Amino acid sequence: QVQLVESGGGLAQPGGSLRLSCAASGSILSINYMGWYRQAPGKQREFVASITSIGRTIYAGSVKGRFTISRDNAKNTGDLQMNNLKPEDSAVYYCNAEIWQLSQSRGDYWGQGTQVTVSS
Repeated sequence: QVQLVESGGGLAQPGGSLRLSCAASGSILSINYMGWYRQAPGKQREFVASITSIGRTIYAGSVKGRFTISRDNAKNTGDLQMNNLKPEDSAVYYCNAEIWQLSQSRGDYWGQGTQVTVSS
């Protein structure tokens, strides 16, 4: 069984920073793709950023230049550094990953989410 656990959410002031982390555990062979999504109240879940196993990154236009996604393949972890936060960044942030298990099966996994609130 594979699990993704996010951490690092909380309250930040506008212009402030937070760093989210995602840790994958279980019978993992490799992680192809890691991504972050967010969902604000009353809105659909939206893409934030992603990173491939070779470090290729993609960002949503709304966060480009402010957020940085990274990963540690050896530790099966991923981070999202969020700088210059804005109130509109407030949402529950979810980690997503496509993972190959030791059983040779591939699955798409989600974490439980972590709340980010940006407010003065």
